[in-house]
Amino acid sequence: MRKRTEPVALEHERCAAAGSSSSGSAAAALDADCRLKQNLRLTGTGPAEPRCAADAGMKRALGRRKGLWLRLRKILLCVLGLYITIPFLIKLCPGIQAKLIFLNFVRVPYFIDLRKPQDQGLNHTCNYYLQPEEDVTVGVWHTVPAVWWKNAQGKDQMWYEDALASSHPIILYLHGNAGTRGGDHRVELYKVLSSLGYHVVTFDYRGWGDSVGTPSERGMTYDALHVFDWIKARSGDNPVYIWGHSLGTGVATNLVRRLCERETPPDALILESPFTNIREEAKSHPFSVIYRYFPGFDWFFLDPITSSGIKFANDENVKHISCPLLILHAEDDPVVPFQLGRKLYSIAAPARSFRDFRVQFVPFHSDLGYRHKYIYKSPELPRILREFLGKSEPEHQH
Repeated sequence: MRKRTEPVALEHERCAAAGSSSSGSAAAALDADCRLKQNLRLTGTGPAEPRCAADAGMKRALGRRKGLWLRLRKILLCVLGLYITIPFLIKLCPGIQAKLIFLNFVRVPYFIDLRKPQDQGLNHTCNYYLQPEEDVTVGVWHTVPAVWWKNAQGKDQMWYEDALASSHPIILYLHGNAGTRGGDHRVELYKVLSSLGYHVVTFDYRGWGDSVGTPSERGMTYDALHVFDWIKARSGDNPVYIWGHSLGTGVATNLVRRLCERETPPDALILESPFTNIREEAKSHPFSVIYRYFPGFDWFFLDPITSSGIKFANDENVKHISCPLLILHAEDDPVVPFQLGRKLYSIAAPARSFRDFRVQFVPFHSDLGYRHKYIYKSPELPRILREFLGKSEPEHQH
């Protein structure tokens, strides 16, 4: 035992002697301390981490944490800056809000040739181009009733135009924002309506799809009026119904109000997933959730819509419409809240303009999963349309 501890004692004495002879040298003392710890490890007194290595490791860990926090803080500041900047950007550039409402630049599905509706499974459909105004051209699809599928093969535009004078009723379909007349859910609805014996005429507003022009509420309404008059000039006494979906309900009520004012109303108006007006819809849209409680929300986000001339005031229009009205809305609609459709019905039903016409609201339970654009899947839809469009007696159905 004495032999094992003797080197340690001698080393300690040498370190003490070195310290007494050069007390002003801190480096020598630190070196002696390190050698003493190393000898203690060698003699089995237990492991000991060199202080210099431990300190360096701790500094590296702290440095990493600090760097991570700095990066995270920078990201948070950028997100916050963007969050605050967007409202001011929209206020200064109202055209941005208009583009977000129309979404006409979103052309889904991509890479389809709108001149060939047969590529979408519409083998009894013809593609037209009409010109509502100078420098404005709109692309139109006309799908004949499914019972004429064989007769329609290889026929030209003149044959399709003449077919509008047949005994089959006609539906003018006004689609919502984004996409084109070739959108998947739209094509599926054309097929359903065609199978029920309707002609279906639909088109892309100016600035949508392959239609030429700049989008605006006035322009969209005028395009719809031009296509309606084009149909009426060829349809004879056949009933013509107008069907609007989502943003298309705003175009539809604009159109029908104008038709009623000139005393040429359609035979019925069908609104699928409608809203009351564009301000209430914008406030209720899921995209507005992160800003809904932002100070000055109306001033930043809603006023630019109005200043761009966009109103789509369904709630005002229905007070001036005199024709049967059918409203379809799914309870689980995430885009246009169900309560807006119900509210529009509550405004229309007691309106004096509808006192001689049938007004009906048909809800679709959320369990069905029809959401915003899949009401065409309902097996009840044929019956609903047959009963509503087949009855001419005036009544209000609550």
